Amino acid sequence: MVPGVLVISHGSRDQNWVSIVDEAVSGLSLGEDLRLAVSFLELVEGRLIQDGIDELEHAGVTDIIVIPLFVSSGSTHIDEIAYALGAKPVPERETDLEPFRVTARVHFGYPVDDDPDIAQMLWEKTRELSQHPGREVLLLIGHGSRHEGFRQRWERGISSLAARVREVSGLAAADYGLLNPDNVRSRVEHWQAQGYEVLVAPLFLSEGYFTKVVIPQRLQGLEYAYSGETLLPHPLLPRWIGRQVEAALVQLRSRE
Repeated sequence: MVPGVLVISHGSRDQNWVSIVDEAVSGLSLGEDLRLAVSFLELVEGRLIQDGIDELEHAGVTDIIVIPLFVSSGSTHIDEIAYALGAKPVPERETDLEPFRVTARVHFGYPVDDDPDIAQMLWEKTRELSQHPGREVLLLIGHGSRHEGFRQRWERGISSLAARVREVSGLAAADYGLLNPDNVRSRVEHWQAQGYEVLVAPLFLSEGYFTKVVIPQRLQGLEYAYSGETLLPHPLLPRWIGRQVEAALVQLRSRE
């Protein structure tokens, strides 16, 4: 067995977005013998998922540990990537993504969802906004999904993550809102009607159109605190990836 790691993220035409992902992964300490590739679902020429598979297999990797660097298992991209890698027999939703050429055994990991390290990251990104913890509520805002089944996964993950942030922050409450289907404005209005000050935290990997334009537009005219800071960059993300890789390696070695 020769294991390797393939980190997969969405991708962007913004080179700064790509660089932020690369920087986060560069903080990993996986040992000299473990090969690592970082690939993207789309938009990054020469670094797509098939490129990452080829790179690892050409290096002799027989078992690929896939880390889907997405914030929710409710993402339809998780479904289609798992299918195209052969980690599931059929996709839950129709996809244009063709099966990849892969000879190595694929061990598909999990996205962010409600990991404790992510909760700590979110609070550290938001803490400076807090002035009166006893009467503040933190509202996590995620992309969400309109698709049945996927929406419920989004809701389970982000609601559990909000509860974790509440524990580490000491704020009066924590809640969530989703852009799809849109309930972010109504959640801010709900908490303000209860007499709370609202701190808004975007549950996105890095800054972009949704964090800079969409969220402020949805909340236009309301009073809230918002820095727009996303999960990356943050030194805890490599630890999250590293823990997942180490757990996968333990399982692989136990099968030998």
